[in-house]
Amino acid sequence: MKDLTAPRIDREIMDGWEFAWNNGSSKNFQPVRLPHDWAINRPFDKTMEEGASQGYRNRYGIGWYRKTLTLEEKREGIRCFLDFGGIYENSTVWVNGKEAGGHKYGYSSFRLDVTELVREGENRIEVRVDNTGTPSDRWYSGAGIYRTVRWIETEEIHLDEKEVIIHTGVEGKNGKVTVYTGLPGRTVRAGLRDGEQEWQAQTDDGRMEILVPEAKLWSAEEPNLYELTLSLMDGEREMDRLSFCVGIREISMAPGKGMFVNGEHVLLKGVCLHQDAGCLGTAVRKEIFRQRLLSLKEMGCNAIRAAHHTFCPEFLDLCDELGFYVYEECFDKWHGGLYGRYFETEWQKDVEAMVKRDRNRPCIFIWGVGNEVENQGQKGMLDTLEMLTAYVKGLDASRPVTYAMNPHFKRESGEDVSKIKDIQQFVDEVSDTEIYDNAERMERIAGIAGYVDVISCNYQEQWYPMIHERIPDKLILGTEVYQYFQGHPDQMQNFTDENPSLVPEKLPYVIGGMIWTGIDYLGESMGYPSKGWSGAPIRTNGEKKPGYYILQSYWSKKPMVHFSVMDYSLSDENVKEHWDMPLLADHWHFPQFRKTVIPYVIASNCEEVRLYLNEKRIYVPKPSACANRLISGFLPWMPGTVTVIGLNGGKEECRYQITTPGPAVKLTFDQEQLFLPPENGYEILLTVRAQDEDGNPYFRESASVRFRAEGPAEIMAVDNGNLMGNEPYGEECIHMYHGCASVMVRLTGETGRACITADAEGMQSGRTVLVTGFQE
Repeated sequence: MKDLTAPRIDREIMDGWEFAWNNGSSKNFQPVRLPHDWAINRPFDKTMEEGASQGYRNRYGIGWYRKTLTLEEKREGIRCFLDFGGIYENSTVWVNGKEAGGHKYGYSSFRLDVTELVREGENRIEVRVDNTGTPSDRWYSGAGIYRTVRWIETEEIHLDEKEVIIHTGVEGKNGKVTVYTGLPGRTVRAGLRDGEQEWQAQTDDGRMEILVPEAKLWSAEEPNLYELTLSLMDGEREMDRLSFCVGIREISMAPGKGMFVNGEHVLLKGVCLHQDAGCLGTAVRKEIFRQRLLSLKEMGCNAIRAAHHTFCPEFLDLCDELGFYVYEECFDKWHGGLYGRYFETEWQKDVEAMVKRDRNRPCIFIWGVGNEVENQGQKGMLDTLEMLTAYVKGLDASRPVTYAMNPHFKRESGEDVSKIKDIQQFVDEVSDTEIYDNAERMERIAGIAGYVDVISCNYQEQWYPMIHERIPDKLILGTEVYQYFQGHPDQMQNFTDENPSLVPEKLPYVIGGMIWTGIDYLGESMGYPSKGWSGAPIRTNGEKKPGYYILQSYWSKKPMVHFSVMDYSLSDENVKEHWDMPLLADHWHFPQFRKTVIPYVIASNCEEVRLYLNEKRIYVPKPSACANRLISGFLPWMPGTVTVIGLNGGKEECRYQITTPGPAVKLTFDQEQLFLPPENGYEILLTVRAQDEDGNPYFRESASVRFRAEGPAEIMAVDNGNLMGNEPYGEECIHMYHGCASVMVRLTGETGRACITADAEGMQSGRTVLVTGFQE
């Protein structure tokens, strides 16, 4: 295809913004770089309204943003757009003093045509963000322009990525890509590339097919991507050009048999995620999402539920690239809660914003239209469910549509849910309308199943066989499951010691489950001093808890073995009971004891495990012979080294070792040196650990650590993963938690070497070097 220069301009505008809190007067504006979350560094306020849901960060108020955008020329016949990835919430945009538009719901992307408002030279952009509405969201929402802003220029007639539809299919070893251009009657050329190979097509009627012999298929295990370029032509002149990443794949749902990707049976080993990232709040760049997703990938996770709203495009780009099956949903509740104030007028806009933006992505395997909504299974709810599922299928008929059911079902009460302040308490709390009879429960579920393609259950593993017997023609997905416990058929929470993540292995009509949640998050606290949800296998600063290795032993194919002890000397983290797990820890250090026995757990996906305490073998059963495939027992406390070895076929495949430490004498970063792109604003989270003189980690160290940056980098924030703490994120020092502390570093864009140092009283300083602009 001839490479002609197209007139489209598409660039991020993240620098040069200013922000003022609650007052738009010029004297209050301070420079900021997008993405920006004004709430994350607000002071804690344990008396604030809805403090638990927002992590006790008082984010209520009105924020103003402004920027001067300079256009060297205003080209005739060119349309100009401002594209916002998301503003939380209720935003209004002005250009040169005239209102350009805005958006109410804070999680939807939107685009404004500002052609008639801009001029050659300087243009003033102003954005008002109103976070005064209540109720707030049930989790930390952040506040402000927290996603990417882009400036786009196109010709009057142009390609629109939200109107382009791409379908893929598999025929034997060959792939088929069908493209609907959204411009029937216009000539559009396509080029599909894979390295050196290219396949071309052209259409004048808005539809074309590209056949790819011996196609490299996309799946979570092998996320092969092709680049599709569409060129809108006027004769031989290229009027416009768009590029897409295309994953050729075919997903099918077979009742009673499961989910199949490219003909292969797949179990979803998934987690739910919220969009915040600890010390950054919701202002999260792509490279931070990458760090988090790679950690989940290492755990063996292959699926993400983006809970409970549309995520940013950068996150989904990574899911396409790294290989995750994504359950995407546009909102949580409907007529109650935060979205209750928007539903009647905005639901179509927000559904379209999600489906049209993301329907061409290989990672999206299912659409969700709600989560644990009010009056579940009742007639009014079913009417809304029918309306939403029909609308989504009208936009994209290629994927199943579902709704995530609360385990609580209630009889009709006639309450006006729009007047209820705490909508989750209303749908969760036991009342005199609660349905306990399982036969009646099954009928309510059957009513919902009539409008969805997959039955999505939150915390209902104990009822899966009943559901399948009543509705055998639909598959079941655990859209939220506990990390460790299960309920009982006669009650939702029973602390049954049967891990929910193992259930899909036994029931072919269950396609998988999504742990609530994969990573700790801000908000939805169970009460002060907790600032968030601590019941996940990964902390806000990326630290892996013992639960991480339990899931890894279930999900990962790579041989692994891990040893943890039960340690009830540690403080609890205010986790909601059934979402919690036994208080395990990764250390062998009990200075408070002389002689006692210590309970332990070994997680491994190997056939056999050997356990040694100071080179003395302790005989243990095979994982397959143990409940939940977890080896448990007791070791006599004595200082020294615990070693566990995983074997397959009698051959060592992996080992894990932990030693009682001496005094903590030094700080050590996880990486001594990193090579990074010299990109202004690039961010990375670094972790430092307390160690003894032999390099053994000192789990119980809690010293205060101060971080310093020299060279082309700056300290942005600190985090230790402890959501019970009261230390602010926007500082340079923080106390260690479980022997470690983390720092968020931002590059300033210059080529060179940045040195990050960690200091703590009485310990040798730790140091790591960030090399920017040079190849490793």
